[in-house]
Amino acid sequence: MSRWKELPAELDPRVRQLVVRLRRLKDHGGLSMRQLAAKTGYSAKSWERYLGGRSLPPRDAVEAMAGIAGEDPTRLLALHEVASEHWPRTRGALPGAPEEAAESGRPEHPGASEAGYHDEVTVSRRSRTVRITGAVALVLAVAAAVLLAVRFTGASGSGDEDSDGHPAAASAAPVTASASGSKPVYTCRVRREDGHWYAGNSRTQEALVAFGEAGPEVAEVQCLLDRAGLSPGEVDGIFGPLTQRAVKRVQQRDGLVVDGIVGPHTWRALRGAAPH
Repeated sequence: MSRWKELPAELDPRVRQLVVRLRRLKDHGGLSMRQLAAKTGYSAKSWERYLGGRSLPPRDAVEAMAGIAGEDPTRLLALHEVASEHWPRTRGALPGAPEEAAESGRPEHPGASEAGYHDEVTVSRRSRTVRITGAVALVLAVAAAVLLAVRFTGASGSGDEDSDGHPAAASAAPVTASASGSKPVYTCRVRREDGHWYAGNSRTQEALVAFGEAGPEVAEVQCLLDRAGLSPGEVDGIFGPLTQRAVKRVQQRDGLVVDGIVGPHTWRALRGAAPH
């Protein structure tokens, strides 16, 4: 996995989520910046800015990345649309951020071999807008259905035991709505399965989780950090400074790259290490 530099602290969480996802797709494809430039038509320097959080990538660049990775571009474009709404405020807070005028035009083609680029990525703006709008509506509908199902079933899972027959460390499953409905509430139900620790929020082994993100993967990281004796602060599913500091301590302890980003190696350390 690439050793990425830490993203600017001023980056809006919605923009950060898009950048982290693009970084992950690049890593999974095993592409260098030059190879990425050749396949997308955007220069290596442009991609360095996009993946460094210093410029917002154009939609065509995001769609091209999805095509290279073999991923449905709908969700990635929905993330881009949300990030675009918050980018103006983020750009004003970033020191030395480049102007965006040049980033919204046609891609730069590094050579004649890219002559067929437009044939691969030409999609009408109208159909793209309809697709993105449909994706956002679908995501909202699914989220509402899941929340409703959790409310009805959450009360039945309080008597779980771990794989050794002992009571679990916490009594409830994650992601139930708080009384005010303002944010989800996460709990830690730590248990050992097949030599790995799980806290009941996520079973991922390789998702990239970084500062500013939020969700069940972050809550899982926080629970495992707490189990290892490295307090991340409140288990709230938000990757803040205390969580980042605890992640860096785990990475330093296990001889990993100390970047504060949870990837496959850090997940392995969290799920397999004995408490200190």
